[in-house]
Amino acid sequence: MFAIKTEVPDITLNEYEFLNQKTMYGGKTIAAGDIIFLFASENEGGNGLFARAVVTSAVPTPKLKNVERQTPRVSISVKRLATAKQHLGRKELKPFNDWKDGRPETELNFKFYRQATNKIVGLTDGATKFLETYF
Repeated sequence: MFAIKTEVPDITLNEYEFLNQKTMYGGKTIAAGDIIFLFASENEGGNGLFARAVVTSAVPTPKLKNVERQTPRVSISVKRLATAKQHLGRKELKPFNDWKDGRPETELNFKFYRQATNKIVGLTDGATKFLETYF
């Protein structure tokens, strides 16, 4: 399972395309058919978790020539499966900052908000089960 935090101008749509997204924490292995949780980035005026979706396509972005270190990027298209029934964002996750406590809230805070850049991340089973409770 995966999650993405990125700019989402309209959270009411049923399909989205996210181009050239940074990947971290296993996010580069995302593929068509995978389930992904969608977070509207608070840095761009969003409110956090808003949907669960299925990836309909995933295409790696080619690396640039003559650039030594590059974060892998991917373009994905997704189709909404469910809408979040309660709020989950930076405010709710911020208190979970003991990086070694093993809590799913801490995993999400670490992966999304320790470095506030937008990105696609891989999730553990614990974080996936936690996020499922919001639907």
